[in-house]
Amino acid sequence: MILRRAAAGALLVVMLAGCATRPVVVDPLMSGDRFSGRMSVQIEAVDTEPARSTSGAFELMGNAQRGRLDLTTPIGNTVARARWEPAGVFLETPHGNSQHPTLMDMTRTMLGEELPVTAMFDWLRGRPWPGANSVAASSGEPAGFHQLGWAVDLSRFDQARIVARRSAPPVVVVQVRLDRP
Repeated sequence: MILRRAAAGALLVVMLAGCATRPVVVDPLMSGDRFSGRMSVQIEAVDTEPARSTSGAFELMGNAQRGRLDLTTPIGNTVARARWEPAGVFLETPHGNSQHPTLMDMTRTMLGEELPVTAMFDWLRGRPWPGANSVAASSGEPAGFHQLGWAVDLSRFDQARIVARRSAPPVVVVQVRLDRP
């Protein structure tokens, strides 16, 4: 009788364990924003520094706190992969890996200039980033807004094109053409 109760108890435990579900782990990259398309960055010459430019495909995933940015050449070779989380920003390139305290530091290392990647999640949605003040473009300017020292041109947003321009020297122009879903 005792053996039968012990066996029944063990069977009940096994059955309940079979009904248990594992907790679902949500990948923030899958639940956050996801943008892809083509991007070019032009940096004008200043003093003894020559003009610089780069272009290629990009995929931006996640959010300002945790995410990933992949950059590839027009023929598909990986130029860089950046991923960030509260612990820092990690950059992988064909020339090696590095760690940076912020996204701005990482873009300064990659391009020689700071790009507001955190704000770009909102800019690519056609709106100012809520983390900083913004001012609507004045009459005579293309539709858009000014934020963080950048003029964000949304005049061709309906064509999935965004242009951000920093006028402080050296002038930096970022042009984005988003892939349509």
